[in-house]
Amino acid sequence: MFGQTTHTQAVTESRLHLFFFPPPFTMSRFFRQAGDSDSDSDESEESMSSGDEAPQAASTAKPAMSRFLRTAGSDSDSSDSDDSDTEDESDSDIDAPKSKKPSFLKSDSDESSEDAEEDKQGIRIMSAQEKRLAEMEATGKSMENGLKINDWVAISNEFDKLARMIQRQHNVSEPVPPFYIKTLLNLESSVTNAIAKEKEAKKKMNATNAKALNSMKQKVRKAIKEYEQDIAKYQADPEAFERDYASTVTREAPSAPGARPTGPSTTADGDDEDGFKSVGKGGKTMFLTTEGIFKSLQAVQEARGKKNTDRGEQIRILERLLELATTPYQRIRVLLALVSSRFDYNSSASSHMPTELWISAQNEVDQLIAIIASNSSYTVQETTDDYDDLVDRHPSTEKDGVVRIRGSVISFIDRLDDEFTRSLQNIDPHGTEYVERLKDEKTLYCTICRAQAFYEQTRQDDPLSRVIMRRLEHIYSKPDAVVQALESAVEIAEIKPTATLSSKESTSGLIHSLCVYLYKSGNSLHRTRAMLSHIYHYALLNDFYTARDMLLMSHLQESIHSADVATQILYNRAVVQLGLCAFRSGLIKEAQSTLLDIFTTQRVKELLAQGVHQQRFQVLSPEQEKAEKQRQLPFHMHINTELLEAAFLVSSMLVEIPLLASIDSEESKRKAISKPFRRLLDFADRQVFTGPPESTRDHIMQASKALQDGEWEKSRDLVQSIKIWSLMPEAASVKDMLAKRIQEQGLRTYLFTYAPHYNALSLSLLAQTFSTSLRTVTSIVSKMIWSEELSASLDQADGFIVFHRTEVTRQQQLALAIAEKVNAMADQNEKALDAKLGSAGGWGDRADGKTGEKRGEQPQERRGRGDRTRGARGGARGRGARFAQGLGNQMAQRTG
Repeated sequence: MFGQTTHTQAVTESRLHLFFFPPPFTMSRFFRQAGDSDSDSDESEESMSSGDEAPQAASTAKPAMSRFLRTAGSDSDSSDSDDSDTEDESDSDIDAPKSKKPSFLKSDSDESSEDAEEDKQGIRIMSAQEKRLAEMEATGKSMENGLKINDWVAISNEFDKLARMIQRQHNVSEPVPPFYIKTLLNLESSVTNAIAKEKEAKKKMNATNAKALNSMKQKVRKAIKEYEQDIAKYQADPEAFERDYASTVTREAPSAPGARPTGPSTTADGDDEDGFKSVGKGGKTMFLTTEGIFKSLQAVQEARGKKNTDRGEQIRILERLLELATTPYQRIRVLLALVSSRFDYNSSASSHMPTELWISAQNEVDQLIAIIASNSSYTVQETTDDYDDLVDRHPSTEKDGVVRIRGSVISFIDRLDDEFTRSLQNIDPHGTEYVERLKDEKTLYCTICRAQAFYEQTRQDDPLSRVIMRRLEHIYSKPDAVVQALESAVEIAEIKPTATLSSKESTSGLIHSLCVYLYKSGNSLHRTRAMLSHIYHYALLNDFYTARDMLLMSHLQESIHSADVATQILYNRAVVQLGLCAFRSGLIKEAQSTLLDIFTTQRVKELLAQGVHQQRFQVLSPEQEKAEKQRQLPFHMHINTELLEAAFLVSSMLVEIPLLASIDSEESKRKAISKPFRRLLDFADRQVFTGPPESTRDHIMQASKALQDGEWEKSRDLVQSIKIWSLMPEAASVKDMLAKRIQEQGLRTYLFTYAPHYNALSLSLLAQTFSTSLRTVTSIVSKMIWSEELSASLDQADGFIVFHRTEVTRQQQLALAIAEKVNAMADQNEKALDAKLGSAGGWGDRADGKTGEKRGEQPQERRGRGDRTRGARGGARGRGARFAQGLGNQMAQRTG
């Protein structure tokens, strides 16, 4: 009884000890092998309940790892039979120290320390190449086992695993091992035999196995085609192939630790540590040499675009390859890949390329252009004949002595320019970083000019037009001083285009030469953009009539709605700059009519790509808002919208105020020339109390009221006090011009307003009232009389204006009202006729749904009848207007 109590107490204490002090690493039963039985657990429970031995067993037992969690390189997997594996595992687990970690939790430092310990014990250290070969052989054995039992699903999985191992061989620039070639040849014969047996067999294999067999057929065929050259070499002389592989492996991977390779070579990180360097996250070593530069380049290009590719590591590898490149062909190939990798570093379209990467890419593009410009035997083209990427090419081996390399320099130029613009879009324009970034435009402009010089030498028309368009976009909107600063850097360059600008010339000649080339050799888009850039430049130089004539003769206003968004933005900018040019030149009516269209839309910022305009009941989707932000212009290219609005409103004031004073009836006053200005003026008239002006609009509205009241001096002072005029070139001359125009329009407004109250008016009094010369007053009054704006005669002998007063009777007023109503009825009738017959031309569809085509009419006949119908409608509209006007005149004469 006492002994039994002692035994039970010992078992209980051992279980409590295991509960409170568990082993360092316990594994769940779910991680057991499928072949493990429950007897193991029963035996372990019996051993736990064995009295005094339980605490000792609990303290010494270690958890055994599942075979599924072991790595391929573990020592316990090297045995041949499963029984020996279990015995080795149990022995190693019992004898293992407590601090030993599972293999899948080991870090690189742990593995290196264990390798050092094994080296001390005399165990041979396997190199990375030997480990990879061991993994391949293990995979090959698994495939052989699958062939014995005709398990093509397992064979397919193992072959995919083997293909990934071979891909790793390529990534580290190692040759294809003979073992893989043997495996491909054996698999080809095995697949062929299996398919033949399957056709003859009465009992077919299951669907999954058959599908895997067909998949293996395609995989093996693709692999044999890919390694066709290696297979041919192996079949010709297997022993020589194996000797070459062994010599290559021995040369590239020295067996002695710490031995350094000989010859011009480098590793991925620039250090020759044992001839190996890690590439990427957990990647294998990559050994770079001058002889294997094309293989390394191919490996980098094949990894491009994959999900887990380290782009930064690829860039560093290509930089090392550029240092190793010796021939021009090698340097061109590496530079093409390196620039592309830098552009791929930031794949997001919403953010810009880092400035450091952009500068490096720009320098490398310069190197590329310098190489192909100095060596006429090498050229880069977008379309070339097929050639072997792994062979170094020389001009002597080519037919015409020119090595044509597949690539596109102009695409690099376009991407550099686009990334530069995108970076300016994402940088705060009010900080110093924006100014610092803007300084890089000078180097970019030099790169564009070098590319233009190269394409001029090689006579490639299409890329030349594109690069000239890029150059033109950088200078068309800039003043002469800025363009001369950009051109000064091109003058000192070794290669420069034919069209350059000296320090004494203006930019007009340069822009004219670039635009003329695009007019002759460019496509329709380039011609359109060149024309708009030319118009913008002339308007910037205050040459209004030349810019206006070019715009009218181009007929772009008729087809611009079908152009792309960027071209429409350029058109809006050219039209706006043309309006500002007219305003600066004192052409008030032209400025008002030119700027009216864009201000009527109330979306000035959006049309000029200077901001996203959010309307009251319009909500943009995230995609639309993102697209709007991407097409925004950089801040230094903006046209000041406040200055633009001031010019438009002042022009509208000088046109609208005299017109309002000349109209008698209220219905005529509703017909405004400038609806935006009239809307603001009506809003200002409804204000009960008006304080001192604060904004630009307040200044112009109060100046308009003063001009209506005849206080032209107050109007002049209010307009000249607007601070935004300081942003306009030659602000002093613009203010003097505005003062003169306000004097003239004030005089016209005064005559329109007070003419019914005078029989005669002295010209000298008008000159004294408006502080102008008698000659100017006489000129203004004469123009008003000649244009029938003023019913008066001029007595220059006595210096008087004699007004002719014609009182309009009640009958005449009614006749004019009837004439207006008849005209309105004619317009409504025409609208109803258009709605019935169809405004798109032709007869349109009838009410019964039968078209002219169904009635047997030919398309030409329908178009002819449609033209006649439109002509008839136009004639009816003209007859209705003439009838209304004639009716009004007859009734006025009869009543008069």
